Amino acid sequence: AGWFRRLLHKPKPSSVESLKSSHSASSSPSSSSSSAKSSSSSAMSLATSSISLSPVSAPDISASDSPRWDKSYDVCICHSEGDVELVEELVSYLEGQPESFRCFLQLRDAVAGSAVVTELCDAVQNSHCWVMLITPGFLQDPWCRYQMHQALAEAPMANGRTIPVLKDVDRKDYPRELRNIYYIYMALKEKSFRQIRDTVMRYLQELCRSSTKRME
Repeated sequence: AGWFRRLLHKPKPSSVESLKSSHSASSSPSSSSSSAKSSSSSAMSLATSSISLSPVSAPDISASDSPRWDKSYDVCICHSEGDVELVEELVSYLEGQPESFRCFLQLRDAVAGSAVVTELCDAVQNSHCWVMLITPGFLQDPWCRYQMHQALAEAPMANGRTIPVLKDVDRKDYPRELRNIYYIYMALKEKSFRQIRDTVMRYLQELCRSSTKRME
């Protein structure tokens, strides 16, 4: 009778199917192979992933003590002269976001009378992220290549600061210097703008987290 009462009062297991569906929607190729393991290890794997995927409070990048303010700009847009109209749309989109991203636009923000080399270097050094709008015009513009090399020298590792955006360029023509960095392919303008915004936001949030950890 005792074992029967314990069986009746045994708590029901949580819905594994719903957990599996949420896990598979965001799992990597390596994690999907875990389905071949035993049911007990699978349950442990699912429980672990649910913990790691739990929402974490995002740092306030606009706080007065945010390291975001250590630089003059959040984003520097590197582009060819023929892509000014598209870049102005992107800048208007980013600056119109609730975070009011600060963008460096060469035609608007460069100081009159300054040397081009000085302005390009200063723009790279004083910006957190660099968007490289890679179009046929970009590939033919020596100043665009120069600014790209300056950005790579400033942050040679792919840590989210350099954001290549391909438009009307074949994958085979993607600059070799950027081959170790994933790019955004601009097919739908609105979607690409959101991806750029999310990438910049992710970098600034991580910058704030790292700064908080160093202070603790």
